[in-house]
Amino acid sequence: MAKTAQIAWFSEIGKEDVAIVGGKGANLGEMTNANFPVPPGFIVTANAYYKFIKDNDLNTKIKHLINTVNFSHQDSIVQVSEHIKKGIMHGAVSDELKNEVFKAYRRLSGFKDALVAVRSSATAEDLATASFAGQQETFLNVQGDAVLMEKIKEGWASLFEPRALFYRHEQHFDHIKVGIALIVEKMIESEKSGIMFTIDPVTNDKSKIIIEAIFGLGEFIVQGMVTPDHYEISKTDLNLLIKQTATQDKMLKKVGRENKEIILNKKEGSLQKISEKEIRELAELGKKLEHHYYFPQDIEWAIEKGKVYIVQTRAVTTISNKNVKEEDMESLKPILVGAPASPGIASGPVKIIYSAKEVGKVLPGDILVAPQTNPDFVPAMKKAVAIITDSGGRTSHAAIVSRELGIPAVVGTQAATKVLKTGDVITVNGLKGEIYRDPHFASQKITEPKEIIKTATKVYVNLAEPEISYKVSRKHVDGVGLLRAEFMIAGIGTHPKKLIKEGKQNVFVEKLAEGIGEFCKNFSPRPVVYRASDFKTNEYRSLIGGKDYEPIEPNPMLGYRGAYRYIHDPEIFKLELEAIKKVRNKMGFKNLWLMLPFVRTVRELEQVKKIISISGLHRSPTFKLWMMVEIPSNVILLPKFIEQGIDGISVGSNDLTMLILGTDRDNDEVAPEFDERNEAVLWAFEHIAKTAAKHGITASVCGQSVSTFPDLLEKLVGWGITSVSVSPDAIDSVREIISRAEKKLIS
Repeated sequence: MAKTAQIAWFSEIGKEDVAIVGGKGANLGEMTNANFPVPPGFIVTANAYYKFIKDNDLNTKIKHLINTVNFSHQDSIVQVSEHIKKGIMHGAVSDELKNEVFKAYRRLSGFKDALVAVRSSATAEDLATASFAGQQETFLNVQGDAVLMEKIKEGWASLFEPRALFYRHEQHFDHIKVGIALIVEKMIESEKSGIMFTIDPVTNDKSKIIIEAIFGLGEFIVQGMVTPDHYEISKTDLNLLIKQTATQDKMLKKVGRENKEIILNKKEGSLQKISEKEIRELAELGKKLEHHYYFPQDIEWAIEKGKVYIVQTRAVTTISNKNVKEEDMESLKPILVGAPASPGIASGPVKIIYSAKEVGKVLPGDILVAPQTNPDFVPAMKKAVAIITDSGGRTSHAAIVSRELGIPAVVGTQAATKVLKTGDVITVNGLKGEIYRDPHFASQKITEPKEIIKTATKVYVNLAEPEISYKVSRKHVDGVGLLRAEFMIAGIGTHPKKLIKEGKQNVFVEKLAEGIGEFCKNFSPRPVVYRASDFKTNEYRSLIGGKDYEPIEPNPMLGYRGAYRYIHDPEIFKLELEAIKKVRNKMGFKNLWLMLPFVRTVRELEQVKKIISISGLHRSPTFKLWMMVEIPSNVILLPKFIEQGIDGISVGSNDLTMLILGTDRDNDEVAPEFDERNEAVLWAFEHIAKTAAKHGITASVCGQSVSTFPDLLEKLVGWGITSVSVSPDAIDSVREIISRAEKKLIS
């Protein structure tokens, strides 16, 4: 292929042409020439994109606009994205390129205009250190010269989608130097499709091939819209080791010239998606692809009329350089020791920050070190490979968020911000609570057990971040038992009352509904229990405009929060109820329930229920109302709270323990007295479980206690608790303990 070519056929391309056709395009050419079953097609190269940008004098404008972006605020990214995309869509395509595209399309079509897919292939994508997967757009069922040309322009514009801008910023790629090629290939109208890894992407086990499969077109598996079948195959003899069939409730299918969502009944959706023969055929292709590339591959495939096609392959980019084991670190002497808060081992440079105003200093790969964290730190925490704090315990904000993000954390070190310096390269062992000077360990997550264990006691998960909900939803978990509102509201960034004053309350409702809807979509039909906002005044004050609406309290923990706030200042609570209605009624996710936090009196529960009812939300088999039990008054008067009308309770073990024992778990001076196994706390747990059972409502426990103390969890199961809700890293271990406890009860 000529290095200046604007159009190139797959057969003219090899893996050395990444700079012109992108990683995806180069792999399609490489596979075509190696006789793998690839759909026929051609590529509009990055040369064409660069020429278009130059011809329309767009480089300077794009540079200027990107320099104005505040990457900490999504609205800023979206605004700049729209301006750049509009400039590209208004640009003129040269007659020379039009003629070349039309000529290639006619050659691909034959006598009749072919249906083609137009897929992006960024020239910096699928590198060994990063994957651009999903950053740009794909267009399906494209037909006709004019439509194809329009989709090519839309493909170029998609290089500047908000998610692509943010990703390149995070990865430190130059926006101008990253180009885009566009793949034009014949549509495969797949009856079945999926993804295959030639290495276990969770455990890095190179002896296995992992295949996931769905009915219909592949977009639903890429977008996480449905749960796929899961197959594990031995790479040596291609024997099927594990088969897990999921129930698929809908599929994407070509109907005429459109892709339509088809609803599947339970019988159809629960069928095995691909046959044993197809599993073996795919595994053989995967093995050959890995051999061809000399590296584990992430492969997208499709089956049409019984024929298997490879739509895409790329190197797996998430393999650890070393498989670090705890015993490998025995000889190391820690320089700091704290409370183990989130398991895993990671190395990286230290970045010390003292307030949320400095979160922009944290770069991907840094180890975030701070006195403590709060919701405003979350954007920086997402970039970090590990977190260390001076204060706090295993139930602190830093610990909870780290477990959700799946990164190591050590909290309560007392002196991390003094002992460490920004730029120090260290290793964090989140399982032991130790920090070392030795920097030679690759990031590693603790492997979770794969065995599927069934329990009568449900295991829910505590979540807050929509971005990780799909990944967690694929675990063996019964739903979300505690969906925290606070992180999503912090992500909106502005105090809701400021938005109300400015007439922008719809912004709050839309963004909150979008976040909640992401959880409901990924976990459907499993329940998602949304805990209404429980911001304390000091946390609300940190939002933009918060200081104008929030009092300064001597003890926010026992101040203006929870149900009392909903009653005396219901405006924000009503916006939350509007978001819930939008998710349930407009988005159609009936798996969304509501939970009320910090309800001090029975009268408060009655008043809040009236607000909920007036808003148009009523208890039903698909809309359960739960109440948090986290105050001694909840325990003492539990029968009266139940009589007021609730479907379930969830014990906030952290707050309840603090309030029973009169100790602050985040105050290092008195934290040793915080103990969920104290006799008084155990009495409360038993009373709660047995009272709930007597009155026929469900009883859950959310908090770190159930995953920290197996003996406590066994007691709770014995007392009749119906569910627990834990952090993502504890799902499997907690279910194992519950299984053993249930077997003891029936033996």
